[in-house]
Amino acid sequence: MCVNNFLSLNYSHRSHLFTNLFFMKRKKFISNGSLLGLVAGTLSIESFTKLSAGEANKQNMQNYVDEFELNEITIDELQQKMSSGKLTALQLAEIYLKRIDGIDKNGIALKSVIEINPTAIKEATILDEERKSGTTRGLLHGIPVLIKDNMDVENMNTTAGSLALDGNKPAQDAFLVKQLRQAGAVILGKTNLSEWANIRSENSSSGWSSRGGQTKNPYILDRNPCGSSSGSAVAVSANLCAVAIGTETDGSIVAPASVNGVVGLKPTVGLISRTGIIPISETQDTAGPIARTVKDAAILLGVITGIDENDNASALSKGKTFSDYTKFLQAGLLKGKRIGVEAVWSSKNTKLNLLFHKIIQQLKSAEAVVVEIQILEPLSKLGDAELEVLLCEFKDGLNKYLSKSNAKIKTLADLIAFNKKEENVMMPFFQQEIFENAEKTDGLKTDVYLNALSLSRDNSRKIIDEVMSKNNLDAIMGLTSGPACTTDLIYGDHWGDISFSAPAAMAGYPHITVPAGFVYDLPVGVSFFSEAYSEPKLLGIAYAFEQLFGARKKPEFKSTLVANKITEH
Repeated sequence: MCVNNFLSLNYSHRSHLFTNLFFMKRKKFISNGSLLGLVAGTLSIESFTKLSAGEANKQNMQNYVDEFELNEITIDELQQKMSSGKLTALQLAEIYLKRIDGIDKNGIALKSVIEINPTAIKEATILDEERKSGTTRGLLHGIPVLIKDNMDVENMNTTAGSLALDGNKPAQDAFLVKQLRQAGAVILGKTNLSEWANIRSENSSSGWSSRGGQTKNPYILDRNPCGSSSGSAVAVSANLCAVAIGTETDGSIVAPASVNGVVGLKPTVGLISRTGIIPISETQDTAGPIARTVKDAAILLGVITGIDENDNASALSKGKTFSDYTKFLQAGLLKGKRIGVEAVWSSKNTKLNLLFHKIIQQLKSAEAVVVEIQILEPLSKLGDAELEVLLCEFKDGLNKYLSKSNAKIKTLADLIAFNKKEENVMMPFFQQEIFENAEKTDGLKTDVYLNALSLSRDNSRKIIDEVMSKNNLDAIMGLTSGPACTTDLIYGDHWGDISFSAPAAMAGYPHITVPAGFVYDLPVGVSFFSEAYSEPKLLGIAYAFEQLFGARKKPEFKSTLVANKITEH
């Protein structure tokens, strides 16, 4: 799920339920003081490791300069350092773990990492020994990766951020985690998320979980990181790892990637196995890469695609996957590409409108063909059907997962009861009305479910395919979301009038977001989506866009927005 699954304000009167119920927000629980408790001064990363969160918040950090030695480094650059002997996988893991301790657990206390892998150092050491013997497993050999905490990692907790599943340590890795290990990745740890991937309440604060607390946006710390893959996006943006894995049902990769100034790719449903991932929707769930560059996302994607006999959806991707997606990346690929843009789109925010028009003009200057289309209005009518699909599939899928897990909680009904019993801890700010509505559903054979599935999945595909075919489009484009809202414990998320996640999510089609610029010192991403299994084409377009715009800038960890100090980039 995502925090803000609206299509466009133009159609909000048709889909307010779609908007409110689809960007499940989470309330943030902070145990070590306020998000605004950062005051002025200059601290080094070294000094952060010696400070508790409370102590660091007393320091003057407004002018903090981030001089981390691996800032913005790419997978290729890390491989060059390891190949030349300048760094080992062990040293690399230690550097990132120190970084996490310094500004994620303590210091700034971003709270994006929920648990460190206790065997990370051992894994890195083994990979170094392999390299010394002349063997490497590929481009991810020795590369630190963080995993969202709704995916099984052997001997680590898998909790979806909920204390209800504390102690749920699976006996084996999720399918995609096995693939990462086989490729030589070092599983550094697990990331915080909007609890239960943002499908618990209508009034939550994204990035909050009962187990991990509230994740902060690294650009401006009192701003929200969006969700549900909040921790993965923040960790990548704040240079706590090389790359990370997120998951999406509707917006949970692309929205936090956009808000935190990184690249996020939601692949075609079935391109990546969901085995070992706490489910929401059989129809819409997928994992996907989050990275600072399109090339790094492409490298990661090539490792985690593949057929899994335990996930029927993955069988449909046979013959449609690639082990190397980087071969589709070329700087000049925008020339001649036909890009569809919603004809009647606009935001209430004039700065967002200016950014969008700037993007269109630069696409035209790169000789892309911009085609006006109308697609959001018919898609917005499908929101209620999508919600019904997710509620039905969530109950069915979660009960199956829990029944085979090591968790004490075995059903959605058990979970609801646990949260009520421990309400002060589990529900300090928002409730579980989405859970309760899901529990009322009657399974996946009812007419209610089957009709909703036909409307949501089948009709969204039909609408998108017809528009793509009629206009001979390579992709459809829009701003992914607006800039980050403030984190609000009392009322939950309050996002603006832009989100572009729903069309591709309902259809199960691929969707990529790339940094496009800044508004009010906050990053904004641009989205491209297309038909099923069009990842090669989308990655190529996104890479060419990235080379043209170069809009990624590392965060500065500002404490709050200061009106007279806003700069436009």
